[in-house]
Amino acid sequence: MFFKYRGLQFEARPEQPDAVYAMKLQELLGGAYGEMTMAMQYLFQGWGCRVPGKYKDLILDVGTEELAQHAIVSGGGPLLADSAGQAWSGRYIVASGNLQADFQANVTAEMQGTLQATRLYNMTDDPGVRHMLRFTIARDTMHQNLWLSALEELRADGLEGLPVPAAHPFEERDLDHAYQFWNVSEHTDSALGRWASGPTPDGRGEYEYVADGRPLAEEGPPPAADPLLYVTAPADSDTAPAGPDQANSPRPQ
Repeated sequence: MFFKYRGLQFEARPEQPDAVYAMKLQELLGGAYGEMTMAMQYLFQGWGCRVPGKYKDLILDVGTEELAQHAIVSGGGPLLADSAGQAWSGRYIVASGNLQADFQANVTAEMQGTLQATRLYNMTDDPGVRHMLRFTIARDTMHQNLWLSALEELRADGLEGLPVPAAHPFEERDLDHAYQFWNVSEHTDSALGRWASGPTPDGRGEYEYVADGRPLAEEGPPPAADPLLYVTAPADSDTAPAGPDQANSPRPQ
């Protein structure tokens, strides 16, 4: 249930209109990492959360705040679209029900949104717009940190862990390849990174660097072509079985 309140989380006061900049600002409203995405992502995560108490309350609190931030960046006649005029889509949101995966997606989304807001901050000299962006950037800073804290708490509470999903039987993975880094180029600079040797972040294995990554199987024949789809294919029965009508059809010369 939502209750409407007439107060504002923050009052934006641009000094003068700027239609070109308003178009750019649309990215913070209807872009892939805009306020509509954040609000819907968190609300859908919260509604679908199966852990009552602090986690569900956290997600819905932040989702409700994002609706308020949606109002902050909305000006006169805003569109639910990005800076290029592309309509907002529900495909932007992530709400899997796995809190480890979802909170990780939330961290990324907040970082991307903050990156866009800081770029927009540098594109205007309007003191009122900059004042508004300082506030939204500050709130995004909080959100980055709270999702990182929530990830730590999930693991401390024993609810989730790495690798995701933690409940999937670990032995059901092909463990011979679970921690291999495959180098598939003539360069070996990637061997210098933390991901090439030493213990893995999930604490379950050791990285192995495969300097000369190779395919694990030989190239096979292409899948058989369905004659009813009229796919161009050789008349080889192994790759393109002919249908009853095609078997006796004259072939072009």
